[in-house]
This record gives sequence, structure tokens and C-alpha cells, in this order.
Amino acid sequence: MAYENIRLETQGAISTLTIDRPKALNALNSKTLQELESALQTLGPDTRVLILTGGGEKAFVAGADIAEMSSISAAQAREFAALGHRVMATLESLPFPTIAAVNGFALGGGCELALACDLIYASEKAKLGLPEVSLGVIPGFGGTQRLARLVGKMRAKELIFTGGHVSAAQAKEYGLVLEVLPADKLLEHCRSVAEKILKNGPLAISQAKRVIEFGADQDLRAANELERQGFAVLFGSGDQREGMKAFLEKRPAAFTGK
Repeated sequence: MAYENIRLETQGAISTLTIDRPKALNALNSKTLQELESALQTLGPDTRVLILTGGGEKAFVAGADIAEMSSISAAQAREFAALGHRVMATLESLPFPTIAAVNGFALGGGCELALACDLIYASEKAKLGLPEVSLGVIPGFGGTQRLARLVGKMRAKELIFTGGHVSAAQAKEYGLVLEVLPADKLLEHCRSVAEKILKNGPLAISQAKRVIEFGADQDLRAANELERQGFAVLFGSGDQREGMKAFLEKRPAAFTGK
């Protein structure tokens, strides 16, 4: 499918989705969000890891498109936020790992896009933040909730209330990103992480993601029950039999995702 504002490329089992509006610093307007939603829904079983990044050298995604938002009504804002939430929820619920390669500014909607990914790695040039209050609004694509769950409520309040942004190094200190890489090594690192993931059982990875995501919003007893069920169901899979057989035979496993 042809897209105007994004690029979706697949190499083996790794897909790379690039938000590609460099002249607008990859800002998320309605069309871009619609294309993202469509692209995420087209990813099939051959994709086992998705990497998201930004086109150009300056931005991952600099935010939602203020030029578009500046004149919309409250009703239109509700629809725009609903679209953004659908995209983030679709991304978060993909049955395989997603990696944000934050190569520059990740502000507002860009930071929210990264927060909806499973893993976040950043370039040394990256800046992250949720500056919406400086525009008289608040984050509208899940940022208030995902940021608080990731870095803690007090740190999230500080970042959101001040409307500022933090360097990649500060973001790592806060637990917002995992690692900080030289700009020319960022995608290489993300792909190396993806390759490590691909060596493992895809059904197990998918189940682990599901249990972690759903368990995070439950009490420990209920979350542990999710884990118990996920552990047990995998023993009906060919991947479990192959993985354990390969271990006993001291050879690499040949997982099929079945």
C-alpha cells in the first residue's frame, strides 16, 4: 500500500515503520495518524519485531501538528484524540515486540508514540517531553497515563507541569529510555536487539508481552494467575517441544510459531 507520510519496510521478520514528514519534523496530523493506523493493522504474522523511527536527522516525531490543531473545535479535538488513542492502543496491543528508535525530537505526540512501544532507545541528539501545557492543553494520546506508569507519578507530574523536555541522558536516568546511542549507531542497535528477540520462541514472546501488559494493571495475585495460565498454555505448542528438545540436544532451536 502506498503512503504519503510514512514508510513501511520489511526485511525478514523485522519491519521498520518510519514517520516521514521531515519538513514538518514528522508532526502527527490526522492523515499521518490514519496512515499509521492502517499500516499497523496490515502487519501480518511474518512480522515478529517492529521498529519505529523518524525520517530525517532532526526528529523522531516533534509532536502533533499544531497548525492543524490550532483552529479545531472541542468536538473535533475529541475526535482527534480518539484517533490518536486508537493508534497508540493498536501499537501497544500488537502481538510482537515494538521498538522506538528515537532519533531526535520526541515531543508531545511523538513522546506518546514512543511510550506506546515496548522498548525505547534514543540517539544522543534526542529530546523527549510532553510540552502541551505550554499550548494551553494537556497530552491527548495517552501520555499522562503511560508516562506516569513508566517513570512514576511524581516525575511525570514534573515533566508535564513544567512543559519542558529532557535530554536523552536525563531520559535514561528517569527510566524513560533504555540506552542512549550515537546517532549513527541507533538503528543498528535496535536491529541487533530485534535479532536477539528473533532467536526466541515467537509464541513465548507474544505470551510474555500479553502477561506483562495485562498484569501491570492488576493486583499481584491476579497478575500471577495470568502468568500461570500463559505458562501452561505454551505447553500445548510445537515451539515448547522444539525449544526443550533443542536445549537437551545442545543445538539452536528452530521455532515455527506454532
